[in-house]
Amino acid sequence: MAGERVQRRLSAILAADIAGYSRLMGADEEGTLAQLKAHRHTLLDPKIDEYQGRIVKTTGDGMLAEFASVVDALRCAVEIQRGMLERNADVPQERRIEFRVGINVGDIISDGGDIYGDGVNVAARLEGLAEPGGISVSGRVQEDARGKLDIAFEDIGEQQLKNIAWPVRVYRVRLSGEAAQARPALPLPLALPDKPSIAVLPFANMSGDTEQDYFADGMIEDIITGLSRARWLFVIARNSSFAYKGRSTDVKQVARELGVRYVLEGSVRKVGERVRISAQLAEGVSGRQLWAKRYDRGLSDIFAMQDEITETIIGAVEPELGKVERRRSAGKRPDNLDAWDLYQRGMSHLYEYTRDDLQRARQYFLQAIARDPQLGPAHSGLAETYYYEGVYGFAESISDNRERALAPALRAVVLDAEDAGAHCTLGRAYYMRRAYDAAFRELKTALELNPSLALAHYGLGATLVFSGRAEESIPHLTAAIRLSPHDPNMGSFLVRLADATYLLTRYEEAAEWAQRALQQPNFQWSRYTVLIAALAQLGRLDEARNRIQELQVKRPNTSIAFVRETHLLGDAANFAHYLDGLRMAGLPD
Repeated sequence: MAGERVQRRLSAILAADIAGYSRLMGADEEGTLAQLKAHRHTLLDPKIDEYQGRIVKTTGDGMLAEFASVVDALRCAVEIQRGMLERNADVPQERRIEFRVGINVGDIISDGGDIYGDGVNVAARLEGLAEPGGISVSGRVQEDARGKLDIAFEDIGEQQLKNIAWPVRVYRVRLSGEAAQARPALPLPLALPDKPSIAVLPFANMSGDTEQDYFADGMIEDIITGLSRARWLFVIARNSSFAYKGRSTDVKQVARELGVRYVLEGSVRKVGERVRISAQLAEGVSGRQLWAKRYDRGLSDIFAMQDEITETIIGAVEPELGKVERRRSAGKRPDNLDAWDLYQRGMSHLYEYTRDDLQRARQYFLQAIARDPQLGPAHSGLAETYYYEGVYGFAESISDNRERALAPALRAVVLDAEDAGAHCTLGRAYYMRRAYDAAFRELKTALELNPSLALAHYGLGATLVFSGRAEESIPHLTAAIRLSPHDPNMGSFLVRLADATYLLTRYEEAAEWAQRALQQPNFQWSRYTVLIAALAQLGRLDEARNRIQELQVKRPNTSIAFVRETHLLGDAANFAHYLDGLRMAGLPD
């Protein structure tokens, strides 16, 4: 009635659903319902009651509850997820019930026993961003609960949630390291490798000038590259090491999160034509320092100093290795220090993966090449700018970018045939052109030169997917994730796994990989299309059509014709299978 006063209140809202519910019900309807009833009776309902929550409503696979306290809502969710880990310990993976939970705090409208409003809608969208067995929360929840529970928060940035007018800062809850183990079906175990393993953290810039960050970053990238040339070492990729930049870190925690035995950290101070490096190598399990050293050098000696640091690390990690393996760590150096400086500035922009940063990176690479035409990595960097413009949809013409990427990629390999990164870039430039045999050749060469190169594992996995060998691709794609678990390219790693599992008709798994890919930063249309196709194959047509609407907002006029022109699937039968799913969902021709 118009004269009635609407009842509003501030509440913490918890939304939960079951990951893979359709698959579970299809496989064993009665058993799934019995499991769910038992979980509700012995765990969920008692926990919600214990923390003074109220179950607003339940659906077949979901639940909505409200709490007066944000901390109580989050504590309840954490204990439910930890309890589910224990209850699922002896249950086969294909029969496990795993909840996804989203929590928000906001103003709600109460009508009888039900609640409405944007606060509720955001909680429901956060649930969709949660991993199976995981919890996603809004920024306000994170602020209110920070430091009050034995958990950590992982910032996944601002997300544009469906039907929410404003972007929402989203955090994933890490249950004291347990969340990474919550879903063995998506294998991300971080056990120590069989061979010596190391992560090189970004060195702190002590120069007092943030403009010099690129200099410190460039030095560390060169050290990572040098270590990676030692084939017997397992080296965490640059992109994942740099996820710790600017953070206060604990060596033991870093070693645990990245699954390595050794951690190198330190600082760089550049003043005029002099540079001072302080470096410490620690054993990750105990945190015990193995060695520490300070280097004072002129800038003209910078490359010799990098080699010295690299060789010292190799000697400390595996003293019995011969000089031949140690000398392998020294790569081909630029003749012009100014060119190297420009190249490193370009790399600092390349790794941001935005439209403007890619254009700035290209200008720096072109300037570096003008100073030193023999600087192979600058040619590779130039090719990468064209590659990423195509991948992230920034290019005006993807076909033009395919052409532009090839020449500088070829030039980089000609200049240094021992550069694994150059072969990796060339391999990816080839598969952009659907030249799969050439891509295989270059990417395999890259991995022979550097078995720790995550992007080469990804590239080889992608080439296998595109060329019709989906089953063979999965070990390489999961290897890329293991080598670089915090990689800004993670969305690409995950969407290729979605492609592979879709082509293997494992549609539920494909949808889950695609959902994870969509949670990563940067827009890629292929993350949507494989999800749409998988949902359609599962008979979840309403969800598929909703995703089409989301895609059309982000990239208007996406059609079957666009996918046919731009997707890299080269096997005719696989591509027809892929397009069948999109047609079932109603993507326009």
